[in-house]
Order: sequence, then structure tokens, then C-alpha cells
Amino acid sequence: MNLLATIETGAGCCTTPPAPRIADDDAERIAHVFKALGEPTRVKLLSLIAAGENGEACICDLTEPVGLSQGTVSHHMKLLAEAGLVTREQRGKWAYFAIAEGAMDAAAASLRAI
Repeated sequence: MNLLATIETGAGCCTTPPAPRIADDDAERIAHVFKALGEPTRVKLLSLIAAGENGEACICDLTEPVGLSQGTVSHHMKLLAEAGLVTREQRGKWAYFAIAEGAMDAAAASLRAI
């Protein structure tokens, strides 16, 4: 069948829509992660944490490198924690953050699964 015949008969186009390869709940969760990663400051914070001693960093050590107040950095860290990208541990008056185990691999794998 030539191209003109395909166009005239509609063969090969718009027959049955493909089934979604990802469930709605999974799409929401993945989008939440990538939304958190969509802010350059948060990406930089993740990099600082990953480079920290033992793969963790105190909130007090994150403010100066990004040039933001502790309150603003805390807000960014809250969003990263809600997205499952970091863990938070309170030690006295300071919060320490670490990259959540497997979080970055899971984010990358979610793109391959789509």
C-alpha cells in the first residue's frame, strides 16, 4: 500500500490508542520527584549533601554555599524530603540531611520505565 492509499483509507493511524505504560498514581509520584528537582537550588543542595562527610550535611552547612537564609534552605529541604529524595535526622537543635538510599536511582529508572 502506498502512502496516498494509507492516508485515504486511514490505515495505520489512530486505530486503537495504546494503554498507558504508567499508572496515574505512579505518574503523580514521579512528577512530584521531578518537580522537586526542577529548582536549581535544590539540585545544588543535593550535590552538597552527597559531597558531605559520610554523605550527609547539617542545615547550618548548607546555607552559605547557596547564599540563602536558613529558613529558605529549610523550605527547600522540606520539599526534597517530601519528594523522598533526602532523609532528615534531628541532632540537638540541628537537622542533618542525607540522600535517601536509592532515591536517585529510582528517579532515573522511572524515566526508563515510561
